[in-house]
Amino acid sequence: MNEFATQKRLAPELVEIDSRHEGQRIDNFLTTYLKGVPKSYIYRVLRRGEVRVNKARIKPSYRLQERDVVRIPPMRRGEPATVTAKPGDKLIELLNNSILYEDEGLVIINKPAGIAVHGGSGISFGVIEILRAARPQAPLLELVHRLDRDTSGCLVIAKKRSALRHIHQLLREEGIEKRYLALLQGAWQGGARQVTAPLRKNVLQSGERVVRVAEDGKPSQTLFRPLRRWKGASLMEVMPLTGRTHQIRVHAAYLKQPIAGDDKYGDADFNRTMQAKGLRRLFLHAAGLHFTNAAGKSIDVSAPLDPALQQVLDTLGDE
Repeated sequence: MNEFATQKRLAPELVEIDSRHEGQRIDNFLTTYLKGVPKSYIYRVLRRGEVRVNKARIKPSYRLQERDVVRIPPMRRGEPATVTAKPGDKLIELLNNSILYEDEGLVIINKPAGIAVHGGSGISFGVIEILRAARPQAPLLELVHRLDRDTSGCLVIAKKRSALRHIHQLLREEGIEKRYLALLQGAWQGGARQVTAPLRKNVLQSGERVVRVAEDGKPSQTLFRPLRRWKGASLMEVMPLTGRTHQIRVHAAYLKQPIAGDDKYGDADFNRTMQAKGLRRLFLHAAGLHFTNAAGKSIDVSAPLDPALQQVLDTLGDE
């Protein structure tokens, strides 16, 4: 049954929002509700003010509240695009075996490298689609945050709208402690160091996202702490104190000690050297999370390092 079927319809083009969708952006709500309608058209009717909430014009970023009344203009809905690829049993089993923590409001997995967090841009499906396929009866499964496709480690998925709102608030207030492991180029000098270079996100004509250090960028803070050093590389514990796109990767490159395997911000010679030692991906792993959930429980989760990355460290250790 369509999840919206139980929502009270006040008129053919009016929808009353229930608690499951409280806090959701209106553009994301419409994308799900209006299956088969292109996103470009949805944003067009939003800009024109044809979509109203409680009879008022709203922006695409407006977050719905319980009992909001959304007016949706008449529009022709095409058939949803045919999706032939579906997550296979092996992928579903892989994610089921990657669960690190679960309660009634959320689930945390150790995301494998190489799997995107969601489908799109030529990717048929990602973590969220695989989990939804594994749990077809789940009323809600939503990504709380994102990890790059080549980054492994702790990823939080909300099972309740209230849990999603709570963790989003923690993220805005920097109330979640995130710990990463990264292998950086060169031998780190000294102890812990905090980088505060502001970051600006640009989109190239090709559509590729590129983040640069810029004076007019958003404030960004990353703490680097050395764990182990070799002649040509250093294993670091990295704590992003803000949550900007590609923050750790760009700040590492800003220090002229980019992350091993980073083909966007890294050093090609260093990447080839590490590839010869068995590295086949970006050496960035979300190793741990610590926060307090909506019920006041302290959550402390650690994700074991990918064996392939551990093997690279073992190779360096033999030098």
